[in-house]
Amino acid sequence: MVFKRLLGAMGAGGPSVDTVLDGGAVAPGGILSGQVHLQGGSTDVEIEHIGLELIARVEAEHEDGESEGAVVFERFTVGGGFRLAEEERYSVPFRVSLPWETPLSELYGQPLGIVLGVRTELAVAGAKDKGDLDPLAVRPLPVQEAVLEALGQLGFGFKSADLEYGHIGGTGQRLPFYQEIELTPAPRYAHVVNEIELTFLATPAGMEIVLEADKRGGHFESGQDALTRFTVSHHDVEARDWNSEVDGWIRQLVEHRASYGSHATYGHADPYAAGGAHGHHSAHGAGHGWGHESGHGSGHESGHEGHRSGPGLGTAVAAGAAGLAVGVVGGLVAAEVVDEVGDFFEGDDEGGEED
Repeated sequence: MVFKRLLGAMGAGGPSVDTVLDGGAVAPGGILSGQVHLQGGSTDVEIEHIGLELIARVEAEHEDGESEGAVVFERFTVGGGFRLAEEERYSVPFRVSLPWETPLSELYGQPLGIVLGVRTELAVAGAKDKGDLDPLAVRPLPVQEAVLEALGQLGFGFKSADLEYGHIGGTGQRLPFYQEIELTPAPRYAHVVNEIELTFLATPAGMEIVLEADKRGGHFESGQDALTRFTVSHHDVEARDWNSEVDGWIRQLVEHRASYGSHATYGHADPYAAGGAHGHHSAHGAGHGWGHESGHGSGHESGHEGHRSGPGLGTAVAAGAAGLAVGVVGGLVAAEVVDEVGDFFEGDDEGGEED
């Protein structure tokens, strides 16, 4: 969907902007392309700056509870330094790279309930206006899809997904928020785990996978959270037995009892090296190749193209994510969701712009 509006800060008769993203979802680290279409107003103007902002709706926990807000997590300059004549039509093509930690908004084309957008900013004669807003669709990287598919085939179900403001301690996280994908436990783990929370932290070389289990308490002990971290490479995705590997991660997560400290996997040389042996990162020595570290507690510090096919989690998302999206936006259809998000983002601007 395309948004087109007269830029309010420029006054009546000012230029209008219409940003069109090229079709299809983009993977984290991938290229987002499109064009910014400008139309001159009633007078010639100097276009000083054309910028794009990547925006996410993020939840933040604080003493009074939880709140939501818009977070700009990347900015790009895609044009500027030219004169736009009266009534002139001018287009600026762009190609920018998404941050590797960009959260996923869909799986197999089904929405996960994550709200992302691309907002266009135009600067004319010292006045800036945050105008055009377009929805951003982000699909999984092959490694992410393989892990999610394996979890589904192991019996885990999709529950919800959200973006949490803050930082996961001991990781290489760069964005000011992280995505949590909440899963219902597979039947074989239902007696020990209430739910599993999954976070992907991608880099150009590979990915940290953070798994957190909300454990059930026994008759004489309260439940507790257990946390494990693994690193995997982007290579050899199709050659690996993901079901066995992911099941091994889950077993270590739910069976782990002793804390092994907080050794960041980024401290080891080439943790994403292809073909490496599985390594358990503990206080007693460093592993090699695929990294793993575990411990108790959430570790969360607040404040701050190929596809694998199969039934797996994709089927669960197809069955459940549509209902999730309805719950998040109050039953609005997708086109209306974007308008609602646009109002939300603009309401977060300083100065209270008018439409």
